[in-house]
Amino acid sequence: MTLEALVAELRASRGFAHKRDIEGALTQLAPAFAAGIAVGDDCAAIPDGQGGHLLFAIEGFVEDFVRAMPWFAGWCGVMVNLSDIAAMGGRATAVVDAQWAPDATSAAPVLAGLAAACQAYGVPLVGGHSNHRAAQANLAVAVLGRAQKLLTSFDARPGDVLVMAVDLRGAFEEPYPFWNATRNAPPARLRGDLALLPGLAEDGLADAAKDISMAGTLGSTLMLLEGSRVGAVVDLATLPAPPGVPRSRWLQAFPSFGFVLSVRPQHLADVLARFHGRDIAAAAIGTVTAEPQFWLRDGAERVLLWDVAAEPFIAPLA
Repeated sequence: MTLEALVAELRASRGFAHKRDIEGALTQLAPAFAAGIAVGDDCAAIPDGQGGHLLFAIEGFVEDFVRAMPWFAGWCGVMVNLSDIAAMGGRATAVVDAQWAPDATSAAPVLAGLAAACQAYGVPLVGGHSNHRAAQANLAVAVLGRAQKLLTSFDARPGDVLVMAVDLRGAFEEPYPFWNATRNAPPARLRGDLALLPGLAEDGLADAAKDISMAGTLGSTLMLLEGSRVGAVVDLATLPAPPGVPRSRWLQAFPSFGFVLSVRPQHLADVLARFHGRDIAAAAIGTVTAEPQFWLRDGAERVLLWDVAAEPFIAPLA
């Protein structure tokens, strides 16, 4: 696949489309937003009056996924929210859920997956909402957390190095784009890996980060760049990837542990060492630029993925 064909496939992907829907919601809800609180990051960050922030994340899941993989949907309800909290430099404190199902029997595996994830990650479930007389299965999960020092989508600077960190000790949950590195992972490892992100924030080694979500590595990077009003050049040859997976599929994957960080050059070695110390693949993949254009490079090819100045992606409000 040529680089131009890859760019066309990414721009037309379901992951990009879902993220672009955010812009319309932000526009409609803008009058209700709180003054002084940025909107469009991995989760809401509310100053706690003591120098830190209260974090609030929520995720909903498409009904075909909940119906096809109910236990894993419940697990993901916790897992993806915890990744969002970590991406903001936070540590999770509590989980609530809202579940709809036709009956208690079909609801049971979703609840089992949700409970298993809470136990594995060590974050308590403190309440929620259930409806077991609904027409179809749906799930939403929210997580509360705290951050002493934030990582945001609004603090990448020109000259920063983009770092991709991803746990490659996994496999796809076929036929979905979910790269699952949590299967058979010890709870202590899951908890310790997530703690890397707030540790980087608290030690002043990183200021900006983004959880790799359904938009994939490049879509998530684009959201980080747009929030910071900057651009970047990313070299696709440098991205950590599992062997044997087609590039186009990997770039659209949603990993159970995956982050993009914008790191000051003087901190790059320390950041990489922390991930490598826990056997997590991490590498410098590009450079942040002042011009708000996102370029991809592959050997001699160089193609523009997105020009945020000409075409907003999600149009976050900071």
